[in-house]
Amino acid sequence: MGDAFIRHIELLGYEKRFFPSQHYVYMFLVKWNDLSEKVIYRRFTEIYEFHKALKEMFPIESGDINTENRIIPHLPAPKWFDGQRSTENRQGTLAEYCHTLVNLPHKISRCLHVVNFFEVRHDDMNPVTDSQIKKPEVFFLPKDSKKNPTDITGPIVLQTYRAIADYEKSSTSEMTVKAGDMVDVVEKSENGWWFCQMKNKRGWVPAAYLEPMDGPDESEEQEPNYAGEAYVVQKSYTAVEEDELTLKEGEIIEVIHKLLDGWWVIRKDETTGYYPSMYLQKAGEVNASVKSGLRNWSAPPRRSTIRNMKSIHKQGRKQISQETYRRNSKKYIQNQRNMQGNSQNKANVIIEKNEPDDNKPKAQPAVPPRPSKDLILNRCTESTRRKIL
Repeated sequence: MGDAFIRHIELLGYEKRFFPSQHYVYMFLVKWNDLSEKVIYRRFTEIYEFHKALKEMFPIESGDINTENRIIPHLPAPKWFDGQRSTENRQGTLAEYCHTLVNLPHKISRCLHVVNFFEVRHDDMNPVTDSQIKKPEVFFLPKDSKKNPTDITGPIVLQTYRAIADYEKSSTSEMTVKAGDMVDVVEKSENGWWFCQMKNKRGWVPAAYLEPMDGPDESEEQEPNYAGEAYVVQKSYTAVEEDELTLKEGEIIEVIHKLLDGWWVIRKDETTGYYPSMYLQKAGEVNASVKSGLRNWSAPPRRSTIRNMKSIHKQGRKQISQETYRRNSKKYIQNQRNMQGNSQNKANVIIEKNEPDDNKPKAQPAVPPRPSKDLILNRCTESTRRKIL
């Protein structure tokens, strides 16, 4: 038999898992050419990374050269918060995506990239779990939806954003927009550069220059996390604004707020400030392509530095002041220190209480008086009495 290839991919539903933290995975039934059927589990972020790599492998079929030649289906970028509602709503899109993927020309649908991604992994057979935490909750796709994926989703609708100011591109990969231009966002990157299309033009636009049509977009942003996530600086940056930080390559910092425009609020020791997210990499992750990619990218402009910006919304985005970041960050650090200090004091108190008891000489039992001869003779046995007498 020749090389393995996929005959059919069916989306079964999704699982809500609680270990190591709450997250969602999609369940797929993969049917292979040897008539075997395997169930696999994939996060949407994994699927999207697979999709991006597939487009890079086939630039013509992905429409990068000419949009009219595109046959690889679209797939919307992950949201900043992938909750249960977005996971459920995305099922129709994924079902259609898999259906289209398997029916692409063999050079794409049977390439190693596709085959390897849908192969069974060790985690598929033995998912990581913890008996102390709730078991995964399974949500199956309705049977009626499985019959015809095209019935549960129409064409993939891209999000439309409006430019709030003029932006002139500085490289061939970027796109020039004018204030008021309407663009469709194809891909949202957390580095602050979004890939957009407008009529026949396509390119990267700073997220800071775009606003959604239905209102301010702070709902897409995560809440500040003052516990912080450890990141490593991949590229040095010298602060331009007062609320930015100057850091050198290799320094370890903590990210406390991830913002859409690609400028994250970070903490270095007890100092907080903004830093380009594209110059950071999560601690413990090894990705050699990150550093090489930074050579061709510059940090996107910040929203607060855009002049003559005009929003169509009466209510602006809620912004947290740098003073609030610093105050809450210091408060969190102080609370942590207090907790550590209290636990240390408790340990010391226990030791101090025990030490005097250990050092004190133990009381000796009193020596009982010796019984008289008459008492012994009165209470002893006959054998003892004979020995005494």
